[in-house]
Amino acid sequence: MTGISTLGVGSGLGLSTILDKLTAAEKQSLAPISKQQSAATAKLSAYGTLKTAIQTFQTANNKLNDAALYTSTTTASSSSAFSADSNGNALAGKYTISVQKLAQSQTLTSETKTDIKAAIGSDAASRTLKFVNAEGKEKSITLTKDQTSLSAIRDTINKSDVGVTASLIKVSATEYRLSLTSSASGTANAVKSLSVTGDDTLQDFIGFDASDVASSGMAQSVEAQNAKLTVNNVAIESSSNVIADAVEGITLKLNDETSGNQTLTVSSDTNKAKTAITDWVNAYNSLQDTMASLTKYTPVDAGKDPDGKNGALLGDGTLRNIQVQLKSILANSSGSGVYKTLSQAGITTDPTNGQLKLDATKLTTSLQVKPEAIRDMFVGDGKKTGVSTVLNTTFTTFLSSKGVLQGATDSISKKLNTLTDQYNTASKRIDDTIARYKKQFTNLDKMVSVLNNTSNYLTEQFSNSTKTNK
Repeated sequence: MTGISTLGVGSGLGLSTILDKLTAAEKQSLAPISKQQSAATAKLSAYGTLKTAIQTFQTANNKLNDAALYTSTTTASSSSAFSADSNGNALAGKYTISVQKLAQSQTLTSETKTDIKAAIGSDAASRTLKFVNAEGKEKSITLTKDQTSLSAIRDTINKSDVGVTASLIKVSATEYRLSLTSSASGTANAVKSLSVTGDDTLQDFIGFDASDVASSGMAQSVEAQNAKLTVNNVAIESSSNVIADAVEGITLKLNDETSGNQTLTVSSDTNKAKTAITDWVNAYNSLQDTMASLTKYTPVDAGKDPDGKNGALLGDGTLRNIQVQLKSILANSSGSGVYKTLSQAGITTDPTNGQLKLDATKLTTSLQVKPEAIRDMFVGDGKKTGVSTVLNTTFTTFLSSKGVLQGATDSISKKLNTLTDQYNTASKRIDDTIARYKKQFTNLDKMVSVLNNTSNYLTEQFSNSTKTNK
């Protein structure tokens, strides 16, 4: 309503200024609601910040729930002919390995054709290709009369799960061969027979029988083969070049045949656990920084508004509950019979700010000497004991759709909706009041203007009458 310049022109009264002052006075009643809205919005944002900080810490905490982390091992090979991965359960030691043969897949190759799109089969409406592997397992696919060219056979086989992959090999400027390779290596996965029913022409071209290679349309260009190796002079045969648990907890990956015996060294690796624990400490301290910021208290001079300097969750019961539970878990949730507290493993709490301090040397020694005890301290039984286990359960509850954070957020959102309704109602009431004032002032302006005109007229008439009488 500010700036109504025409109001008061007729009467000469400062009605526009008066109306502006009345408007400002009426709108003072909105200030408390606006202040509550700002506080509620800040609190809602603060809960979002707290939730993000908890999720970040939970991510770091979940890594400590992996029991294999604490007894992790690393591998080193004396030869590029093989490599190895450890799952954490391998025992430290040295193993002698010799690779005599690598596993390989069977490959069948057809006669040459000069046109990869020309039909090879007869005019029959359909024909069936049946694949039988060395173990007697059968799989079939059906081809229409438009699917008997080299390219169509290749595409149809590759779209089907028959245990082979198909490709075309260009052997000269004008000649192509169809190549079929077993999807998996090893003799058990080789094609024992490939037959075609319903199309003798295609049978003559693509048929294969391992027991009668001379009469087969396809030739075996690569013979299937199993990997053969020895581990500590114990003979091992495998259809794959990736061999799990030949050495317990170790997966061997064969790349080439070796020249005599080579050595695989398995040694303990504390770096993974140390890194994960260090990240966990840093994430915890970051969470503490966030909570300290959200509950910050700044003394102010008497009579001044403290809201702009204090944390949005100062005195908040939800955050205080989280802090209390977090402190209790760190003090009481060890699942280890050796390490009863985090401090025994080199993790202490600073009483001044609640943050954790990590003694890297002490932690490294503990991981080297008693890795299982560190594991038990964090993981416990994986259900009800162990620092990281209990933390994960607690924070999962906090962050659930029915948890305390969601409940607090919903409560604030509901309050904001109520405040918005109150603000809109009060604002409408003020608008209606100012509109009524304006109407009254306008009528007053008109009435005073009329009275002023009448007064001026009468004054003029009296003046003229006086002059006439004289």
